[in-house]
Amino acid sequence: MSMKMDKVLSKLGIQKINEGASTGTKWLVAGGENIISHSPVDGKRIAVVTAVSQGVYDTVVAQAQVAFLEWRTWPAPKRGEIVRQIGEALRKYKEPLGRLVSYEMGKSLQEGYGEVQEMIDICDLAVGMSRQLYGLTMHSERPKHRMYEQWHPMGVVGIISSFNFPVAVWSWNSMIAFICGNTCVWKPSKKTPISAIACQNIISEVFKANEVPEGVCGLVSGTREIGEWMSNDRRVALVSATGSTNMGKIVGAAVAKRLGRSLLELGGNNAIIITEYADLNIALRAAIFGAVGTAGQRCTSTRRLIIHENVYDAFKKKLVAAYKQLVIGNPLDEKSHVGPLIDVDAVSAYESAIKEIKKAGGRQVVGGGVLAGEGYESGCYVKPCVFEVQNEWPIVQNETFAPILYLMKYTLLKDAIAMQNGVPQGLSSSIMTLNMREAEQYLSTIGSDCGIANVNIGTSGAEIGGAFGGDKETGGGRESGSDCWKAYMRRQTNTINWSDQLPLAQGIKFSV
Repeated sequence: MSMKMDKVLSKLGIQKINEGASTGTKWLVAGGENIISHSPVDGKRIAVVTAVSQGVYDTVVAQAQVAFLEWRTWPAPKRGEIVRQIGEALRKYKEPLGRLVSYEMGKSLQEGYGEVQEMIDICDLAVGMSRQLYGLTMHSERPKHRMYEQWHPMGVVGIISSFNFPVAVWSWNSMIAFICGNTCVWKPSKKTPISAIACQNIISEVFKANEVPEGVCGLVSGTREIGEWMSNDRRVALVSATGSTNMGKIVGAAVAKRLGRSLLELGGNNAIIITEYADLNIALRAAIFGAVGTAGQRCTSTRRLIIHENVYDAFKKKLVAAYKQLVIGNPLDEKSHVGPLIDVDAVSAYESAIKEIKKAGGRQVVGGGVLAGEGYESGCYVKPCVFEVQNEWPIVQNETFAPILYLMKYTLLKDAIAMQNGVPQGLSSSIMTLNMREAEQYLSTIGSDCGIANVNIGTSGAEIGGAFGGDKETGGGRESGSDCWKAYMRRQTNTINWSDQLPLAQGIKFSV
């Protein structure tokens, strides 16, 4: 690890060995096993985190319950002021935190900075929302009665985040939950625990300065079993989990069994339809960034290109030429287009997928493979690859978290839309066309069945102002933007009788 990264860790308060449990401003003796964080960039050790034992997990959740009793009484705009200051603190630490995210996860430096900027943006959005937690008023059918609805905080919100966005996903949930009056307990990915500890250090400064109740934001680092404790914990009113579809099914079933609430952001199998009326240069740029950005490790990464037969060969030629220009290397070097996969297990999954594609009959358009030698010592660098496939093949139906792109040909737009929708997942989707009728058909009720549908931009990336999430096996939850705050609150209907009588609804007569 370089001297520069040592300075980054020092700025963020990272020690050689860190406790993985916090109630907000206080670090607890975690009591569990040691988790060593290695960078996929160079394979070097970053630091050690002590995972939480079940007893310490219980302590953090119990403190969150106590904090909720006070935190919910703070006026929402005052809670918003705390979130505003968190945004300012993130601006202050954007450079070192973004660099750490890039180094620990393996995404490009600009993406690391971009992830921290997303955190800042969600803080800005949440501050505005803190003054707009609106309810409705309704006319009562009974004279001299008034009806309205209001929204109340739920309690403790459990957040399970994934490695590919090690800090942004937590902020999307926590900042909205905070302004709603909830407390949070965060279980970060075991693969990226150091970035989470850095965030906890940053927000603790704000909490201390404002005497925020201890327990408003807890941290419980460790293995998968912590997610199981959280999913089965009746004290946790809402579990927001981001990860694979398989993980989401387990979490969703456990939470539903105790009649809790869950918000699930799961897998994607995202397609771009490229029509004969597309601007092929824009389509090319969108397809490549979507397919190889973050080494294909985004839930919104482009997995499939469905291309009209009239432009198929021309676009494939452009695509092959562009792939030859990709630079694979250290993501902290701005010249690199593609960084590493998160770990060697991800590399194994990539290799297995390629074998299955070839076994099914896939035609290789751009070759793949694992890179070795100078600069690739971590064993996590792979070549982005492209295959011609059939949409119905099992390997194509499933998401592989790696830079593997599938090409398919179509004749009629209705068939292209059917192919796009013909997978279990329903997160992000795009169409490339300059034909208004095609665009409108794609966005209509007979078009894309995904939670995100774009025209002339790619599948990857989303703005804070829009509700983010998908349907089908993507989970159905929505984070950020729009009225996402409702997911973190409970609705209450109120009726006030200001008359001197007690008339009953529907004109019912009841005499005693």
